[in-house]
Amino acid sequence: MPKERRLILKNVDRPGYGNDLAAYMKEGGYSTLKKALALQPIEKDGNTLDGPAQIREEVKKSGLRGRGGAGFPCGVKWSFIRHDGGKPVYLVCNADESEPGTFKDRQIIHKDPHQLIEGMILSCYANKVGLSYIYIRGEFPEGAKILDRALQEARENNFLGKNILGSGYDLEIYVHRGAGAYICGEETGLLESLEGKRPYPRIKPPYFPAAIGLYLSPTIVNNVETLCHVKHVIEMGGENYSKIGTPGNTGTRIVCISGHVQRPGYYEVEVGKATLGELINDFAGGLREGRKLKAIIPGGSSAKVLKAGEKFSIKSKNPDDPPKELELLDIPYDFDTLMAAGTMSGSGAIIVMDDSTDIVEALSNVSEFYAHESCGQCTPCREGSLWMSKILTRMSHGKGMAGDTEQLKRVADHIPGGRTICAFGEACSWPVQSFVSKFKDEFEAVEKSE
Repeated sequence: MPKERRLILKNVDRPGYGNDLAAYMKEGGYSTLKKALALQPIEKDGNTLDGPAQIREEVKKSGLRGRGGAGFPCGVKWSFIRHDGGKPVYLVCNADESEPGTFKDRQIIHKDPHQLIEGMILSCYANKVGLSYIYIRGEFPEGAKILDRALQEARENNFLGKNILGSGYDLEIYVHRGAGAYICGEETGLLESLEGKRPYPRIKPPYFPAAIGLYLSPTIVNNVETLCHVKHVIEMGGENYSKIGTPGNTGTRIVCISGHVQRPGYYEVEVGKATLGELINDFAGGLREGRKLKAIIPGGSSAKVLKAGEKFSIKSKNPDDPPKELELLDIPYDFDTLMAAGTMSGSGAIIVMDDSTDIVEALSNVSEFYAHESCGQCTPCREGSLWMSKILTRMSHGKGMAGDTEQLKRVADHIPGGRTICAFGEACSWPVQSFVSKFKDEFEAVEKSE
């Protein structure tokens, strides 16, 4: 049985540990920042690397991938930033955590806020950022207060502000509260909101944040958990960090397990070292007594559902090796394997459904959320998400009509595929496509002949 490997959650929920600066400093808080600010230039491959460049190299070496959803390599994202355009560079922490089933980032914010702040300062120093923001979800008012207090503590102790710890480096971080919109989890929608505008996602290209981001300047947008990991990468070194987890899926990951399990909660494990079955049965205590597994959504409600009893052919990274045939509960929980299984690890939220689940009602609930949260900018999302929700509401209330199942599939198939500006098209369509495909008989069973 795998065990938790707590890096980010090391102090979270530990008896006697507070969320103030004194508690954090007692556990070695901000010592990594002091170490980073003291780095001296070194020569490498004929180039002189200053302290910030050395940090960027360590992050790239670590293989750290974003923990917000897409799993894009953090160091590669940072490398897209250019400092020669005369514009300032910004870093924005995405703390909008709105994906249904996800509840990890708020634990960090509420219970260990200085870890996030230190990770942000290190990331800002690495990318020569002088002004940074934490964009926090509107429904987290207490979290915003905790962060404001922690930032003030950091300022009073010269971890923020002018000439941080005598290094000559200046940085300010501010908290910005959103108004509670799922679309603000999309990085360009978030930037629009941060600028005080309606959160309409921007067209990419040209509005890739690394080139044209906040105030049309180069901008890094990273998730809360990702920025916390930066602290640990610098603390232990990129090479040592890369040995945690599995090749291509390094470090630890906080997973949120909810639904029909006995111990719902958040757990931190090495990426790829635990299977779905181990996470559900060993960590979350298994299913409720007398129940059988029906389905799993492995990465938040927008991820495609996996059906109990399915078999998956997973290609090996070595082209000479034959594909592995895996049962659902034998799938390792990592970015690449879940993608090969036709879904994604997304925000790290595992939603478990047992055989008591009404699949039509479950999908209706999901679709109602996405219909409500569409920003309305793109016609396929605005009309399609509402259309699907109306059909599913009717079906779940015993008023399904002949052909509803096929109609659902047609609508869902015509929303994604480059027809929308952002990935919301996929987010609202993938659940419908996968639920209808894998549980078609249950949808057809509620149709009524005319």
